[in-house]
Amino acid sequence: MKKSWTQAFQIAAVYVGTVVGAGFATGKEIVEFFSRFGLFGLISIIMSGYLFIILGSKLMRMAAYIDAKSYQEFNRYLFGKWPSRIINVFMLFMLLGVSAVMLSGAGAVFEEQLGLSKNVGVFLTIILSILVMLVGTKGLFAVNTFVVPLMISFSVILMIFSVQLPNFIDQLVYIPHADDGWKSVVAPFSYVALNLGLAQAVLVPIASEVKDDWTIKWGGILGGAALTLILGAGHFTLIMLPDLDQYNIPMAIVMKNLAPFLYWIFVLVIYGEIFTSVIGNVFGLDRQLKQYLSIPTIISVTAIFLVSYLISLVNYGTLLSYLYPLFGYICMTFFVLLWMKPFQFNKKK
Repeated sequence: MKKSWTQAFQIAAVYVGTVVGAGFATGKEIVEFFSRFGLFGLISIIMSGYLFIILGSKLMRMAAYIDAKSYQEFNRYLFGKWPSRIINVFMLFMLLGVSAVMLSGAGAVFEEQLGLSKNVGVFLTIILSILVMLVGTKGLFAVNTFVVPLMISFSVILMIFSVQLPNFIDQLVYIPHADDGWKSVVAPFSYVALNLGLAQAVLVPIASEVKDDWTIKWGGILGGAALTLILGAGHFTLIMLPDLDQYNIPMAIVMKNLAPFLYWIFVLVIYGEIFTSVIGNVFGLDRQLKQYLSIPTIISVTAIFLVSYLISLVNYGTLLSYLYPLFGYICMTFFVLLWMKPFQFNKKK
């Protein structure tokens, strides 16, 4: 396959769309891992961006080289035959847990921002996701290529408004007290470990389909750079919000205060990002289940959504605050092995 900037941008869009889920798009995840630590949070974001660029690219290039069709095969290469079975069971539960967080986040958008029932958002998301899933990877590329540039644009717009506020510099260098301040030191590693550990469910089969190393490498670099930009922009915006940890969707609150004329469009973009991550997670779970069971996509996807829905009945903020840090620490083993695994990309298979 020839080198293709267009396809590299598509891979980058899928990479960003998979990572920028409910917690990332709403701002809740950025607050939990970074912004509540002030200046230390910004330092952690810079480190996270570097890791997203280096390890995201390495993950996809390695997956394409070994021709891994699913994250199960990739983990077998990374961990070995027997340990990978345990890791894959963990991954199955984590993907289900994160899918539930995404559905709960979609419900929170409808409940907190639109004044509608949480179930309206959840069921609408399930129905739309099933329709896109039936299209396959083309549907995944199409949705991400549309939504991701919008998310980046709105993040930058909010950042521009925020940096012009009179006390921005004071807030930027401020270091608030936090009883768990030690988490700011491990945040870059647990955060990237969590997101790459989960994103491999989508990135591995996508890279395997594309195959061209140059395209995959630049897709990883562009995607990691875009994630760094969105994280930084989100942080610059959220530090200007008083009591930032009190909201389920803090980014929407900021938009309502700073640029109310864009508020409703931004809420739609947040929902779009949550939607892309739901699709990505379910896409990965569907691929995983088909390693064990020969069943139609509609049946496997319906079963995945049923389990995810039951978990999503728990409050969105509660789910994210407990599950994401826990999953991050579990994924640290994956992170370390991916970092340490020697690999020569210039070899021919």
